Amino acid sequence: MQISPLRQEIRLLGKMLGEIIYSCEGKRLFDTIESIRRSAIRLRQNKKDHDNESLEEYISKLEGNDPNTVARAFSYFMHLVNIAEDNDQNRRHKEHISELNYPIRGSLKDVIKKLNSNGVSSYTISDLLNESCIVPVLTAHPTEIQRKSTLDAHRSISRKLIERNNEKDEESLKEIDLELLGHIAILWQTRILRYSSLTVNDEIENALSYYRSTFLITIPKLYRDLSNLLNNSDSGNFTSIPLKPFLRMGSWIGGDRDGNPNVDELTLEQAMVRQSSVIFEHYLKEIFALKTELSVSNLLVEVDKELLLLAEKSKDMSPHLKDEPYRKALVGIYARLAVTSEKLTGKNLARRAILTASPYKSSEELYDDLNIISSSLEKHHGNLINSLRLKNLQQAVKVFGFHLTTLDLRQSSDVHERVLTELFIQANIKLDDKNHKYSELSEEDKIKILRFELMQGRQLVSPWFEYSAETTRELKIFRAAAKIRANYGEVAIQQSIVSHTETLSDLLEVLVIQKETGLIKPTYYSPNEHEGLMVVPLFETITDLQNSAEIMSKWIDLPEVRSIISNSHGNIQEVMLGYSDSNKDGGFLTSNWELYQAERNLVEVFRSNNIKLRLFHGRGGSVGRGGGPSFEAILAQPPGAVSGQIRLTEQGEVVHGKYNNAEVGKWHLELLVAATLESSLYVSTTNKKNMDNIYVEKYGEAMSFMSRYAEKTYRNLIYEKPGFTEYFFTSTPINEIAELNIGSRPSSRKNLQNIEDLRAIPWSFSWSQCRLMLTSWYGVGSAIENFLDNGSGIISKSKNDRLSLLRVMVKEWPTFKTLISNMEMVLIKSDLGIASCYSKLVPNQTLRNNVFNAISLEYNKTIEMLRLLTNRDLLEDNPTLLNALKERFTYIDPLNYLQVELLRRHRYGYNSLSQNSKEMTKRDIHITINGIAAGLRNSG
Repeated sequence: MQISPLRQEIRLLGKMLGEIIYSCEGKRLFDTIESIRRSAIRLRQNKKDHDNESLEEYISKLEGNDPNTVARAFSYFMHLVNIAEDNDQNRRHKEHISELNYPIRGSLKDVIKKLNSNGVSSYTISDLLNESCIVPVLTAHPTEIQRKSTLDAHRSISRKLIERNNEKDEESLKEIDLELLGHIAILWQTRILRYSSLTVNDEIENALSYYRSTFLITIPKLYRDLSNLLNNSDSGNFTSIPLKPFLRMGSWIGGDRDGNPNVDELTLEQAMVRQSSVIFEHYLKEIFALKTELSVSNLLVEVDKELLLLAEKSKDMSPHLKDEPYRKALVGIYARLAVTSEKLTGKNLARRAILTASPYKSSEELYDDLNIISSSLEKHHGNLINSLRLKNLQQAVKVFGFHLTTLDLRQSSDVHERVLTELFIQANIKLDDKNHKYSELSEEDKIKILRFELMQGRQLVSPWFEYSAETTRELKIFRAAAKIRANYGEVAIQQSIVSHTETLSDLLEVLVIQKETGLIKPTYYSPNEHEGLMVVPLFETITDLQNSAEIMSKWIDLPEVRSIISNSHGNIQEVMLGYSDSNKDGGFLTSNWELYQAERNLVEVFRSNNIKLRLFHGRGGSVGRGGGPSFEAILAQPPGAVSGQIRLTEQGEVVHGKYNNAEVGKWHLELLVAATLESSLYVSTTNKKNMDNIYVEKYGEAMSFMSRYAEKTYRNLIYEKPGFTEYFFTSTPINEIAELNIGSRPSSRKNLQNIEDLRAIPWSFSWSQCRLMLTSWYGVGSAIENFLDNGSGIISKSKNDRLSLLRVMVKEWPTFKTLISNMEMVLIKSDLGIASCYSKLVPNQTLRNNVFNAISLEYNKTIEMLRLLTNRDLLEDNPTLLNALKERFTYIDPLNYLQVELLRRHRYGYNSLSQNSKEMTKRDIHITINGIAAGLRNSG
C-alpha cells in the first residue's frame, strides 16, 4: 500500500525529532518515550500485551526531569504534525486547482462563475462590493499558548518542508534535510513556555507579525484576483484595481478593556503607533523598490505632464535621474512618506537620507501621487510595469491607510454605568425628587436623563474635580480615541462595543460619554453633525439574545439615534452576537438556535426601518464558541443576515492556523469573501426568505422543543447540580490554565472560584484539555431523545415520523446540518476513558461518581442519537479524516495521562517536597496543556 506524501512527511519529522532527542537526552529517555508511544498505540488498538507495562504504569514511574522531557517530546511532535498537515492541505489545494477543469468550491473564481450563471452580472457584484464591509477582527483572547519564538521556528520548518517538496536532486535533498534537522534541533532547545505574563504590548506585536507575513502580501493580491475576475467574467468593461476597500482587517488588541485592567489610553495609543509603524515600513520598502525598478526614460517613452510636475516637486537634482521622471517622483514621495511616518509615529523609519519635504495630510494624498505614476504608465505602454508592484501598493494604500487596521473599543456596560453615576454625583445634578443615584434609577428614567444630557452644550466633566481611577481611565480612553481619529483618520477607530448589553440605556450611556470627551457634538446644537464612534451592542446571554430585536427597535426609533446612524454611519448599524457566553449560559443547541432566531428578528427590525444591519459574530476557535468552517457558517446564516456586511472575530490558535502562512491565509480570506458574495447574491433575498420561512415553519417548532429541553438539561448539570462547581475546578486544569502566561487578560472577571464569573474561553478550554468538550454537545442527546419520545405535540404521529423529520432536517436545512456536523467533529475528539482519569482527581467519590455518571450518560446518549439521525457511526463517511484523527490521538493520549499524573502530584502528593520540585511539576503541567491544545487544535 502506497504511503501518502503527508504520512511520509510526518514519519520523516518524527524520525528527525527522535534523532534530536536521542542526541540531546540520551538512549534511556529515548527508549522511555518510545515505550510510552508504543503503549499508547496498543491502548488505542485495544491490544493487551502482558509483557509490556500499561501507559499509566509507564507514566506513573516518571521522576525527576523525565516528565518534562516526555511532555516536550509528545508536544513538539504534535507541533510538527500540525506543520506537515498545514503544508499538505496547501499542497493538495494547489493540486486540486491544477487538476480540475472547473474552479474549486469556495474560490472567488467559483463564486463569480456561479453568480454569473445565475444571472448576477459583474456590475451587480461590483455594486455590492462598493457597499460591502467584510472584516476579520483579531482579538487577544488567550487560547494561543505557543510562544512567538516557537511559532517562528514553525515557520522555518514549514519553509524547509516546502523547499524539500519542490526539490528532486538527491544531493540538494540531503542538504535540505540537514537544515531541517537543524531547525528541529532549535525547536527542541527552545523554551516551550513563557516565563512571564504577556503584556498588551506583547499581544500587539504578536498580532502585527501576521501583517508582515500574510496580510500585507495576500490582501492586495486577493483584490487583484477579484478585479481580474470581474473584468473577464462578462462583457463589461470595469475599472482595474484598486477596488474600493470592502475587505479590511480589524483589531481589539489595545482597545478591549472588558475585564482587562491592563488596557488604558496608553495601550490604545501604543497600538496605533505600532500599527502605523508597520504600514509605513511596508510603504517605504515598496516605494524604495519601485524607485529601483522604474528606470523608465522619457527619452524613450512619453510621460504625462502631471508626472513631470510631480517629479519636479521632489527637488531631486541628481544628474543620474535627469531623464527618469518616475524615479524622481518616487524620491519625492519617499521623502514625504518618511516625514509623515515620523510625524505620526515619532520614529525615523526611512532607509536612506531624504530630501526636505512636507508630510502627507492623509493616505488619500499618497494614493493620489501614486495614481499619477500609475496613470502615466497606463497611458504610455506601461500596463505590465504597473502590474509588477505598483497596483498592489495602490490597493494596499486604499485598504490599510496610515492606520493599518481598525481598532475597536470594548467595555462592559456596568463600567459605563459607574462612570456616569460618578459624573452626575460630582456635577451635583439632581436626577429625581428622591435624590437617587443614576445607577438606582429605573430604566425609563435613565433613558430620559441620558437623552436630555445628549442635548446639553455644557459638560458634566469638570477640570476642577478629581475622579476615581476607573472613571479617569475611561475618559482618557475616549479622548485618546478622538485624538487618534484626528491624526490617522476616522477609519482608525470606528466602533465602541458594549459588552453585556441588556437595556437601551446601556447604549445611550456610551453616546453621553462620547459627548463628554469630544467625540460627538450635542444633538440640540448640531442635529446633523455627530461623527463619533458607532455604538455597537454585544448580546451575550440567552435572555439578551431573545431581547435583542426589541432593544434595537427602540434604539433606532430614537430620532437622535436615527440621525446619527444616517449622518455619521452611512445608514448602517452594527450588532454583535456572543457565541461563547450564550453557549456557557444555555448550552450548545440552545445557543445556536437562539443566535439564529435573534438574527432573523434583527433582520426584520432593520428591514422595516430601512436601516442596513451589519452583524458582528463573536466566534471562537472551539465549536462550543461558534468555531468550525467559516464558509459553511456564513452560508448557513438566515436571509438578509449578511447582505455584504459581516465582521467576525479571529481568536487564539485559530489566527496561527489560518494566517501563519501567506498562501493558506489568502485562501481563508478568499473563502470569507466568496461566502459573503454567495450568501448575499446567489439566491434572491425574496427566494432565500421564502426558503428560510419554509424551513422555520417546517422545523422551527421541533427545534424550539429540543432547545428548551437541551437548555434545561445543560443548566441542570452546570448551574443546579450540587457540587458541580467543585467538580469542575478539581477535575479540570482550570486553575493551572489561569496560571499560564498566555494573555494579558485575567481568566475570571472576579477573583472567585465561580462558574458564573469565569470567562467563556478558559471554561471551554478546560473541558477540551480533559477530552470532554461538553460545551459543544451536552444536552443535545437528551433533547433529541425527548423529542422522539414526547414530541407528539409537534408531530402527533409515531416516533418514527419524528425521527424521519430529524433526518430530513439534517439533509435539507443548512443550519441544522452545520450544527450536527460541528458537533460530530467534537464528539470524535472526546474520550470518556481519559475523562474518567481526570474525574479521579476529585477526592469526594460520591460527588465524582454523581457528576461523571451524568456526563457519561449524556455523552453516550448523544452519540446514540447522532447515529439514529445519520444512519452511521461518527465520521464513517470520511474515513481519511477519521484515520488521521485516530493516529493523532495516540500522541495526544500520553499527554493527557501525564497531565493527570502531574496534577495529582501537584495537588495531593508533594506537600513534603521542596518549592523547586513543586514549580517543576507545575511547569510540566503547563507543557502538557500546550501539547494537548496543539494536538486537538481549535480547542479554545
